Amino acid sequence: MAKISTSDFRNGLSILQDGEIYTIVEFQHVKPGKGPAFVRTKLKGLVNGKNIDKTFRSGENVESVRVETHPYQFLYADGDMFFFMHQETYEQIPLEKSRVVKPEFIADGQVCTLTIDVENDKILYAEPPGQIETEVEDTDPGLKGDTAQGGTKPATITGGAVVQVPLFINKGEKIKVDTRTGDYLERAKTK
Repeated sequence: MAKISTSDFRNGLSILQDGEIYTIVEFQHVKPGKGPAFVRTKLKGLVNGKNIDKTFRSGENVESVRVETHPYQFLYADGDMFFFMHQETYEQIPLEKSRVVKPEFIADGQVCTLTIDVENDKILYAEPPGQIETEVEDTDPGLKGDTAQGGTKPATITGGAVVQVPLFINKGEKIKVDTRTGDYLERAKTK
């Protein structure tokens, strides 16, 4: 792992802090009138998901971590293991369910993003795409006259997640869902 100075900080850079890998979300160089300069940062844990605020002395060295993301196709789940396949090499990789972000939004054949610590050749986590097109597996039937202005009802989608959908959505329809918030976006366009 390479040592870098606080002057090399940039948003999205991954560093090792207290034995955990964090990504710099935001940073600010501060030069007070009295005392030495420092760098104030907001860090997000890649594995633990914690958000922390950390202040570094100006010129302090920290260890950077080389992290890459790659597309992998989800194949199937077997108990607490999820199996993914690399899109180009067809290499299959098992991953514990605890390291899969929002597994309820992942369905067979879906292309997910795996984040990998390159230096240790360790998969940190897998996450679904930001938006998915999925099918409504179960919901109460829509009633005639229900409009988009009306209320919402719960619907179970492929993968097992429950999202709130407008009253006019029926079982078997394809919809688009934002996986970051779990919100219904729109009906999927038919081809």
